[in-house]
Amino acid sequence: MGVTRIRGRSRILRNGPEDMGARFSALEPKHRAFIEAQPVFFVATAAREGRINLSPKGLDTLRVLDPQRIAWLNLTGSGNETAAHLQQDGRMTLMFCAFSGPPLILRAYGQARLVRRSDSQWRDWVGRFPPLPGARQIVLLDIDLVQTSCGFGVPLMDYRGPRPTLAEWADRKGEEGIRRYWREKNAVSLDGFPIDPEE
Repeated sequence: MGVTRIRGRSRILRNGPEDMGARFSALEPKHRAFIEAQPVFFVATAAREGRINLSPKGLDTLRVLDPQRIAWLNLTGSGNETAAHLQQDGRMTLMFCAFSGPPLILRAYGQARLVRRSDSQWRDWVGRFPPLPGARQIVLLDIDLVQTSCGFGVPLMDYRGPRPTLAEWADRKGEEGIRRYWREKNAVSLDGFPIDPEE
């Protein structure tokens, strides 16, 4: 038996005897604390047509700017699907899961845009993150919905620390090697959409 009630700016959904799911119009302080405690987050995007992409992200690459904005630093990887999709459609979902402590899943939905290295805003934005090699874009998400759910089925796992592999790989490539990698490996999406990370 479900009840919908309004509390402040947030709409809360109650499902049965426990709060299995709730919706909010913005991040609350407890949500920010939860997000900032997670070592990994997941990014989902899709273009107008083609495949849906879902990527895990880690390292010190995410910042909660305010209750309705999140920024994250997109590092060089094997693909560049997020950028390809955002060139066509700004829809994005970020998901955070508790793998230790009380169970919880949090999703932030909204519209995202890219800040590229050639943009005049790049220096201001990249200064909010540590100097990680291989940085190619910053993604800014304007949140229009926050959803929490129980997370009862998410396994408990112990966090051992960040992997150094990506930064070591990018360091070995060097600046010119990274740019060559972009041209050779990151220029076309899985669905054939062109991408220019240096645009």
